[in-house]
Order: sequence, then C-alpha cells, then structure tokens
Amino acid sequence: MPPLRTALLQSSGTLGSVEANLAALDTAAARAAAAGARLLVTSELFLTGYAIGDRVPRLAEPADGPAAAAVAEIAARHGLAVAYGYPERAGDLVHNSVQLVGADGTRLANYRKTHLFGCFEHEWFTPGDRPVVQAELDGVRIGMLICYDVEFPENVRAHALAGTDLLLVPTAQMHPFQFVAESLVPVRAFENQLYLAYVNRTGPEGEFEFVGLSTLAGPDGVARVRAGRGEELVTADVDPAFLAASRAGNPYLADRRPGLYGALGPTP
Repeated sequence: MPPLRTALLQSSGTLGSVEANLAALDTAAARAAAAGARLLVTSELFLTGYAIGDRVPRLAEPADGPAAAAVAEIAARHGLAVAYGYPERAGDLVHNSVQLVGADGTRLANYRKTHLFGCFEHEWFTPGDRPVVQAELDGVRIGMLICYDVEFPENVRAHALAGTDLLLVPTAQMHPFQFVAESLVPVRAFENQLYLAYVNRTGPEGEFEFVGLSTLAGPDGVARVRAGRGEELVTADVDPAFLAASRAGNPYLADRRPGLYGALGPTP
C-alpha cells in the first residue's frame, strides 16, 4: 500500500467569513494536490474562524449544509480528501465539529468535539458523545479528534484500540500551551502507535494568540514535518508499511493489563 501524502493547512483564515475561507481552502487544495497530497487537513473551526463569539449561532451550518457542499466540490475538483473544522448546527444545538470529505466529494465522517475548552466553547457549543469516529481513506483508517481532546490520553488510546492508523486533530492551540504541539503530540503518537496530524491556527485572533507549530508525528515519536509560527502549508507521508513494522516492534498495546485499570473509573 503506498504512503498517504497528507497536507496540513496552518491558517486562521478570515475571521467570520465563510466565503473567504472557502476560497482559501480552494487555493490550498490546489497547492496540496500539486504536491501529490491525497488528504488536506485544516485547523479547528477553519470555515468561520475561532474567536467568533456570539456569531456562532448565525455562522453554524448543518453537516450537509451549503458550506459542506462547497467543500465537497473543492475536494472533487482537486481530487483529494479534505478534513475541515466548522461549527455544526444540529437542531437547536451547535457542535464544534470536523468533517471528512472524500476525493470524490462524498461525506465520509463527521466528529463532534467531546471535551470543550474554556469559557467561550462551554458557552456556545454542546459536546459530542462519540469518542471514536473513523473512516477508510486509500486503505488507511482515519480517526478524528479536535484540539483539547488529544490532551486526554484515554481519547487517543480508544483510537489506538479501535485500529486508527492516522488521527486527525484540527486545533486552535494558543499561547502559552505550545508544549502540547512540541512535546505531547509526538508522545501520543508513539505511545499509541499511530500517525497523528495536529493542525493549528496561527497569530492573534480576538483575545487569543495561536502558536502554529502544526505537525505530523509518526509512531516512532518523530515529527515528519513541523510548521513554524506563520501561515503555512506543509506535507508529509503516512506510510502504512512503516506503521505495521513499528506496531510489530512496539509492545505497548500488547502488554497492556486492562484488568488492573478499574480504579481509573469515574471519580466519586
């Protein structure tokens, strides 16, 4: 099975303008496809911007709404899959979501952030309740989390046990927590024996300062590529053969003793 070339779009786009962000996504998709990528991943809430405050209800759209149709058209026209962050309208609720669209424009999977971060997210979003959402892409099992989710080891271990090969994590990781991108993400990839694509926003936005540093880390804990602090499109390969060899040589999952972990249940 050939490697899956994956492009990470480190960008904050244009705050509050879905139209402008779709145009930016179209441009990035063209560049990624020209570089041989079969998958393009954006940052958290890329379609609207993160610091949109009370505009969340107005900008939120259903998973099959007009913005989703526009992304599907972009994916099909450039012949690559796209995973994008957006605020999802589901009846009276709004979720912080990421949707994966195939290279033919087919909607493959939609994940709702399960662990909300900070006052802004708790005020405007409802957490999802499905910890593991997956899809198959070019023979690679794709899983999805969003930002803060990856900081809970249980989340990533659940994906490892479910067979996720490449975990996509659109994020809005801000100062002063850059150690998450620099240190935690490669460790998560190593301890769970999977590839992990962590794709951040960058620069000032409202009260936040996003730090960039997007990375694709391998199951050996080594970053295959790491962006700087500014707007950037970077690519790296997810190699199924290397992943299989790494899993065969690393005993973490095989040596687990789940019977000892009962004490890690709900706190009183």
